[in-house]
Amino acid sequence: MKKILRAYWLVISLHALVQIACYVFLAYDRTPADFIVNVVILPTAAGSAGILFASWIDRRLSSYSSYAMSAASTIIAWTIIHVNYDIRIIMAACLLPIFSSVLFFNKKGVWVSFVMQMIGYLLLLGVPSYRQFLSSFDIVSIPVFLLAGTYVAQVIVTSSIEVLDDLKDSMLAKQDLIVRNAIMAKQSKTDGLTNLYNQSSFKDYYDKAYEYANNGMSLHLALIDIDDFKAINDTYGHRVGDVILEKVSLIIQENITSSDIAARYGGEEFAILMFEQSFEQAYAMVEQIRQKIANMGHLELDGAFVTVSVGLKSYSPHLSKDKLFEEVDACLYAAKRTGKNKTVTSLDLPNLKSDVSGV
Repeated sequence: MKKILRAYWLVISLHALVQIACYVFLAYDRTPADFIVNVVILPTAAGSAGILFASWIDRRLSSYSSYAMSAASTIIAWTIIHVNYDIRIIMAACLLPIFSSVLFFNKKGVWVSFVMQMIGYLLLLGVPSYRQFLSSFDIVSIPVFLLAGTYVAQVIVTSSIEVLDDLKDSMLAKQDLIVRNAIMAKQSKTDGLTNLYNQSSFKDYYDKAYEYANNGMSLHLALIDIDDFKAINDTYGHRVGDVILEKVSLIIQENITSSDIAARYGGEEFAILMFEQSFEQAYAMVEQIRQKIANMGHLELDGAFVTVSVGLKSYSPHLSKDKLFEEVDACLYAAKRTGKNKTVTSLDLPNLKSDVSGV
């Protein structure tokens, strides 16, 4: 809107400058006072008033801005025509408001602008000097000329609206496709039941995490397995088993940090990659998860409790990626074998092995 107003200011400024230049370099049958008042000051003042009015409407009643702009351009156009009616081609200026209204993509606004031009034409037709200058053909052809211009403007607006609608539909379709692709990408990476990462995604993250650990970043790997999960499925059914998996995964999600990665590794087994913390902090986190799970009763199991066993180990430069996973899995197996509902780390493993071998 401001650009249109600036264009209107430019038009009336150029008109005043051109008139002054013509008066200086060409022969005029007007006195200097008559020229300054009637050719420069009054037309410029009328145009300025129209622009200021449109600017005020735009600030106070923005919903009527397009009509105010049409009114301003109508005043400018017919003021210029009134001053220069002896120049035949100047009548084309009355198309300025009509084609300016196209910028607002408002069909009604185009016809409102046409009505304004007809009012301007009829008012100017009341000026004797102007009416005498026109032939009978001119009097009839000018309204036809305005009507034809309005029809062309209307076609432009209609076509533009159709193009905009097509673009809008295209953008909505593109946005829908982006959303669908994002959903599909998420579904391909996450487990549908628990909303944790799936095994495939975990392996990718594990590969990257191991590379980062080789460059000095701390890394801890934990494997969590629900104890006696087969018995739950056999006794209460797989639907109840799914509910337990959802509850356990929710506790895991609620207790890891935003930088950690949790996944459903398979069946009732979960894996967690922990970063930016010490071994003690990692151990405290998995213990917190284990204890919260153990303390939560389940109506689905008639109030019974569910426990998990946990294996935990930190990255070590002498361990390969596969060897690290195997040792964490060995810790998990030791937790299962020595009573369940516990967290076993690589620090505990030697003692547990000797205890078992001594039995």
